[in-house]
Amino acid sequence: MQKTKVVLTAVALIAGSVPGLLADELDHVANIKPAYEEGGHYFTAEDIPTYNIKEDGTVDWPTYSGFRRYHSECHVCHGPEGEGSTYAPALKVSVLNMDYYDFLEVVTNGRQKVNASENSVMPELGTNPNVMCYINDIYVYLKARGTGDLGRGRPAKKEAKSDAIREEENACLAQ
Repeated sequence: MQKTKVVLTAVALIAGSVPGLLADELDHVANIKPAYEEGGHYFTAEDIPTYNIKEDGTVDWPTYSGFRRYHSECHVCHGPEGEGSTYAPALKVSVLNMDYYDFLEVVTNGRQKVNASENSVMPELGTNPNVMCYINDIYVYLKARGTGDLGRGRPAKKEAKSDAIREEENACLAQ
């Protein structure tokens, strides 16, 4: 429970698809394989949030929630399904190339890259509970999109929301 609570109160997310990578390269680059489950959340062996999609296409609740939250808070700038836009990068690609903790840092505190070749400004979202209470959900959704394990559109099947996730969500939103 404590790990999940700490992770849920963490920050930032970015995701993407890297066409042409082999499965073993994705495992190394994207750190995607779930090693354990805790209260409905899946984690890698390095304790990084990840997704779990069953053979029949059923997604874990956090991935489904991430789809919903991404489309509520992030898609206006970053495009549908993390595909990017003329205004902001494809998060489904960024999340595969960015360390989880760097992602949290960027989402929480924002970032500016303004120079002769780029003009990129990500606002800080660390005080937005609609982002921060669901940051790991957004992260795993984008990760699943980036690896190509999750296609475009609303996932057709999802696991039920666990009581632990419901409690964490209520506690976070009550702050």
